[in-house]
Amino acid sequence: MKRILFFLPLLLALFFSGDALGQNKQLEKQRNKMYKSKLKEYKKEGWKLDASSKTIEVVLLEHYEKLKDENYQEIVGAVSNCNSINVCRQAAYNNAIITYANRSASTVKGRVASDINLNASDFKHSAEFDKFYAAYERFIKAEINSGVLLESYSIKKKSGDTNEYQIYFLINEDKALQARKKAMQRALEETTIAQEYAAKISDFINEGIKSID
Repeated sequence: MKRILFFLPLLLALFFSGDALGQNKQLEKQRNKMYKSKLKEYKKEGWKLDASSKTIEVVLLEHYEKLKDENYQEIVGAVSNCNSINVCRQAAYNNAIITYANRSASTVKGRVASDINLNASDFKHSAEFDKFYAAYERFIKAEINSGVLLESYSIKKKSGDTNEYQIYFLINEDKALQARKKAMQRALEETTIAQEYAAKISDFINEGIKSID
């Protein structure tokens, strides 16, 4: 019995490490499938890298390697029907910021609706929260533009007489969380939401990356 108890922790450790190894292999297999699928899609649709001396194979491999770090998330800025590549690039960059800001504000709005018991007929509260959502989204755009977006790669292709353009960004959640906190504080200072609600909103934002998936 003593010998069984002695070896039990070792057996459990081997069991769980084996299970984790199996999960890692499965995850790696799925990433490899994503890589092959994306590469096939790009080549079939005529996408080419912009502003890079690397091959698209190398760039994609590097991109998915970075995404192994769970602290990073991917966000894409896309645009079509633009003439100049420089104009396309700036528009795609702006669209990525807008997408992130909209997603962040929508998440907070959804959590407020589900977790904070507001009276739908209370127009004062409703109007004040609408001001807060608009301010928060506006400040998110400013904060996320301050070194939070890390460009991974950009692609382009001709579409008739115009161009299509996409930029793939990686967002570091540690930096993004700080950006959301700053945006939240600035938005609360601009509005007059009661302190009890402000504290709950802060909790939503502090939850991190899962809040904007």
